[in-house]
Amino acid sequence: MLGSVRRSILNLAFHLLYHQLAFTYDLVASGVSFGQWKAGGRTSLSRIWGRRVLELGHGPGHLLVTLARSGRRQPIGIDLSPQMSRIAQRRIRREKLAIPLVRCRVQALPFQSGVFDTAVAAFPTEYIVEPRTLREVHRVTASRGRLVIVAGAQLIGRQPSARFIDWLYRITGQAEPMPEGHESIFEQVGMPARIEMEQVGRSNVTLVIADKEDRG
Repeated sequence: MLGSVRRSILNLAFHLLYHQLAFTYDLVASGVSFGQWKAGGRTSLSRIWGRRVLELGHGPGHLLVTLARSGRRQPIGIDLSPQMSRIAQRRIRREKLAIPLVRCRVQALPFQSGVFDTAVAAFPTEYIVEPRTLREVHRVTASRGRLVIVAGAQLIGRQPSARFIDWLYRITGQAEPMPEGHESIFEQVGMPARIEMEQVGRSNVTLVIADKEDRG
């Protein structure tokens, strides 16, 4: 009972931060991560394959700008929050860039099949591992498509949440051999996943990399 109440409170707080209080998002995220959340998001860059990149939940637009300024990527961002869309658009205009932004749900992407090389999500909520989300990512990515998730970050010297790590290994099917007929969430949609770790400054960043099974 207490667990469900706590989750409801956290979900409400995140909703307010991402919508009505979106103007405080950068400040809050920076404070919580001791100024390292942007660097944590950039760990995805070395895992991104191909030029055509879709960012799921672009938020204030930092990663989109980094992708576009590299000159090697053609990013598009999606987000459901109108407040975040406005913040990201202002950032993009200040940088004199042209990055398409689309307001939509990730479970119903308004794109043709196979048009992206990589989909990326930085510090998303649990929507990212919903079957409907993963099926849509599988649909819109090419035959060698990839999903990169920056799942979390932990300050060095502090033990990561055992519950969080156990959950990651369970949904990616890496904790122990899965019973026959009980494939991981990622395997069910044809995108087997693996977990990677990277140290960034004072943090250890946890990433999930999922490649389509027909990837060459």
